[in-house]
Formats: sequence, C-alpha cells, structure tokens
Amino acid sequence: MATELQNLSSYDHSSTPSGEGKKIGIVVSEWNRPVTSSLLEGALQTLLRFGVKQSDIIVEYVPGSFELTYGAKKLIDKKDLDSVIVIGCVIQGETPHFTFVCNSVTQGVTELNIVHNIPVIFGLLTTNTLEQAKARAGGRHGNKGDEAAITALKMIALNEKYK
Repeated sequence: MATELQNLSSYDHSSTPSGEGKKIGIVVSEWNRPVTSSLLEGALQTLLRFGVKQSDIIVEYVPGSFELTYGAKKLIDKKDLDSVIVIGCVIQGETPHFTFVCNSVTQGVTELNIVHNIPVIFGLLTTNTLEQAKARAGGRHGNKGDEAAITALKMIALNEKYK
C-alpha cells in the first residue's frame, strides 16, 4: 500500500511553490463530515502556510461526494480561480454504491481537468473502513487535505509555466 510507504503530510517544502496571489476553491462533501472537516482543515492550514490569503480561498459544501464535480464546475464557471480542490470521503459498504460513486467522481474530476484550463485536485478518500479514513484525515498516515493543497500549488505552477 502506497500510504504505508509515505505520510500524506510529508512533503519537501523546498519544492512547493508559493501560493501568494493565488485564488483557490475547495468543494467539500458534507457526507462523512468528521472526516471531510479534518481534510478541509489540513488543506486550509497548508494553503495559508504557503502564502494563500484566507480571503483568496472559497469553500463550498455539497451534500455528498457524487456532487463534488458539479460543485467544482460551478466554481470554475463563476469564479476567477487558479485551482479547485475537491474533498470527500467514501467508505466501502455492502453494496456497489461505493464503486459507482468513486468511479463517477474520478471520471468527473478527470473531465474537468481536460475541459477547463485550471487544475482540479482529487482529494477524495476511498477507504474500506472509517478507521482507514481517519488515519488519512489527520491520523497516523497524515492528512490527504495537506497533500491536496500541495498538489494544487504545484499544478498551478505547472499551468502557469505552459500558458
């Protein structure tokens, strides 16, 4: 398992671009809120640490993970943003619902990245258990929200390099 090899909150500070002057949208699922709130907090703290102003971060909530791509599209269409991060948590259950939601969000984020000229960052936890989700939302494996924020800054820099 890749997470066993690296803490999600461990990154090389020297290779992370500054977020100064950047505007970032974050769309957060209300489903599994204790987990998504921790992921959001990790993303916010990391963006602020790297120079993004609080006033340049827009946070919107959607009911569940399936709605993340619609929320991201709305932010892209109506706001002048450098990146959008989607944050959600889907935990495996007894039905195929998990697979359908995870596949839909993955495909939706991929499509948004292809169609729009700003990076949309995949911050969706797809775990088998609540314990695994908690371990990746500020627990022993770090915080996927941190990783999503760092990814956003790095992808903004890549996007700017090739404008």
